[in-house]
Amino acid sequence: MALQTKKTSEESIDQDSRAHFRTAARRAYKDQKKHQIDNQQIAEMLPLVHKVVQRVIIYIKPPLSKEDLVSAGTLGLVRAARDYDPAHKVRFSTYAYIRIRGAILDELRKWSFVPPSVDKQIGRALQAGMEIAEQTGLQPTDTQLAEKLDIPLNKLYAIFENTRAKQFVSIDTAQPDDLPLTESLAEPNTNTPLDQAQKKELVAELAAAITQLEQKQRRIIILYYQQQLTMKQIAEVFEITEPRVSQLHASALFNLSLKLRQFKDGK
Repeated sequence: MALQTKKTSEESIDQDSRAHFRTAARRAYKDQKKHQIDNQQIAEMLPLVHKVVQRVIIYIKPPLSKEDLVSAGTLGLVRAARDYDPAHKVRFSTYAYIRIRGAILDELRKWSFVPPSVDKQIGRALQAGMEIAEQTGLQPTDTQLAEKLDIPLNKLYAIFENTRAKQFVSIDTAQPDDLPLTESLAEPNTNTPLDQAQKKELVAELAAAITQLEQKQRRIIILYYQQQLTMKQIAEVFEITEPRVSQLHASALFNLSLKLRQFKDGK
């Protein structure tokens, strides 16, 4: 009789445990379903992947194909959908953008397309630009910088574009001397009060630096970052070729980098 009572008691406890686990599982599933981004929402965000990839290709000439970058960005989107939690009070589109962009940059960082020799050229150009600015009190023109470096203009523009690529891929892992300028101009993500204060100071410095750019470069920066025009559209506005717009854009970013280094050094 005692054995029967003990067995009945154990069965009751076992049933209670199973009921508890079923309730917990249902609650977990309900929470997961509530947080889950469905396939339709993922599909609606796919154009964002292509938009981010297109902007990357404009900035740099990656060794990977556009399809490779789209694949990386799509994987970032799927992971964003899996990990998204609305309790953090961030829109899914914002969270997805960060994860897409991060996945693409992670893929790019696996490839060394700014070799040490090019890195040295970038350093020499930055140093020469700083010296001209200190001597004249003005930002160097492309011609002045090319003459100081004793290189043709087309090679200088190649250096500008490599500098732009380096800045772009340095975002999120920037060293003290690698100003994440393209991130500051394009799509900043500030969280803490310190981040916001630093961002506010940088924006003020950038605004001052932009006003000192040559007129055409200044207009390109405004059209590209503020008006969200593409390089092709800007080329149509100025009635010049798209590669020329890219050169002027890269030159403008280079000069902004120089100016920000002067601000940083208190000059």
